[in-house]
Amino acid sequence: MSNAFREILRKIGSGPHTGENMTRLEAAEATRMMLLQEATPAQIGAFMIAHRIKRPTGEELAGMLDACDQLGPKLQPIIDSQRPVIVLGTPYDGRSRTAPVTPLTALILATAGQPVVMHGGDRMPTKEGLPLVEIWQSLGVDWSRLSLAQTQQVFETTKIGFIYLPSHFPLAASLVPYRDQIGKRPPFATMELMWCPYAGVAHVIAGFVHPPTEGMFQGASALRGKPQYFTTVKGLEGSCDLPRDRTPIIGTWQPGSDLERIILHPRDYGFEGKEVPLDEKALVPEMQLVLQGKPGEFTQAAIWNGGFYLWHSGVATDLSSGLAEAENLLKSGQVAQKLQEISKAVASLSTFEKYLSGAGDLTSGG
Repeated sequence: MSNAFREILRKIGSGPHTGENMTRLEAAEATRMMLLQEATPAQIGAFMIAHRIKRPTGEELAGMLDACDQLGPKLQPIIDSQRPVIVLGTPYDGRSRTAPVTPLTALILATAGQPVVMHGGDRMPTKEGLPLVEIWQSLGVDWSRLSLAQTQQVFETTKIGFIYLPSHFPLAASLVPYRDQIGKRPPFATMELMWCPYAGVAHVIAGFVHPPTEGMFQGASALRGKPQYFTTVKGLEGSCDLPRDRTPIIGTWQPGSDLERIILHPRDYGFEGKEVPLDEKALVPEMQLVLQGKPGEFTQAAIWNGGFYLWHSGVATDLSSGLAEAENLLKSGQVAQKLQEISKAVASLSTFEKYLSGAGDLTSGG
């Protein structure tokens, strides 16, 4: 048992009258001890539920991110990138009600030359929703088969990368079962939304559900002085996907600056509509229709999101031109070609890995 961890646990778990917040250093140390399994399972579970009840602070999130920066993976900067790399922070426990458009948004951005990094794992408690990695697999891109070095190769050649927790950050993946055991999302689920597994200049776009989360994001980024650019989106199921049935709530800032609001009314641009419900069996066929440029509600959602992020990342000069460019990239087949490029790049590396493994077996046997 870690006595140091016990003292931190006592500090946050003493109730509303005598309990205290952790300092940034204490939060970093607690996170480090949990990731390295220096704390016992009982201590880790107790911390997660106590911290959830207390609620995290921006300073505590900053410390947790410090520990992840120290122990976690990072994709290295793309030399020829002229813009900050966009990091899409979406809930790891996936989607259950609305169809995710995030992979299509990433493809549109990469097709236009804007690099994108995503991160996440498999189906995760407590929601057990559809995760991004499964959607990519159904589209023919299996990020789970790549090492970090191979992911870097794909990132450099295609402008899209995906940090897959079980392979690239197993220390963090080892804490996932606790979410099921405590039956609640721990504050790690909040920290993950603003985690940046990229070593260069980044623009983190984090989804959120509850308004206080946005303030915690801002407090943590101000203390850490990074990422260099930050955007929050009250998106569909806490994701970065902009809604079409209501006005998106978007905030943007740089560390040390005040939050600025971006107010967009979908109806003003002809994109107001109902959200597409999630049907896991129909999702990929629906995405294929979007990639073919076929009209429909899901295509409208892809253009609405792709157009906004093309503008917000600086690829397009204004929202109207961003929307037009997103529509053109889809209808021209360029986004579909980008998907094929990524699929071939991932498949070739996976095949090469299989070849090396087979050669190693033959060598050891002969």
